Amino acid sequence: MKLWLVAVGQRMPRWVDEAWHEYAKRLPPDMPLQLREVRPEARGGISADAAMEREAQRIEAALPPACRRVVLDEHGQRHTSTSLARELQRWREDGRDVALLIGGADGLAPRLKDSADAKLRLSDLTLPHGLARVLLAEALYRAHTLLIGHPYHRA
Repeated sequence: MKLWLVAVGQRMPRWVDEAWHEYAKRLPPDMPLQLREVRPEARGGISADAAMEREAQRIEAALPPACRRVVLDEHGQRHTSTSLARELQRWREDGRDVALLIGGADGLAPRLKDSADAKLRLSDLTLPHGLARVLLAEALYRAHTLLIGHPYHRA
């Protein structure tokens, strides 16, 4: 199983790229975390709905075939590290690749949210999208360490 972060936004600050890669490289070879960045839609002269729809088309083109879709959404399911580890284990048992979707400045198009297999909430706070990438990569790594009994998680 591969984990795919499909995120709207390009040219993140260096600290975002470095932190994201640090956690992504820690995941095992049989569960790599890979990034597919999607170009954000220019906001000049079109509505937010139109921009989200254009981004949705690019997101769908970036998705691996027959993957499980998990959208990051403020109304998604809250997880503790332990419950995310259980979810990660279920994903592994299912065997399909998992695509975790982060929208652009206006979020994800409603049809992408509606087509999702799951919705995940990272925080009750609104996070900058670059920080959400880092937080997600760390949370997935932490969930993995819980599954293998590694001492990274000390709660």
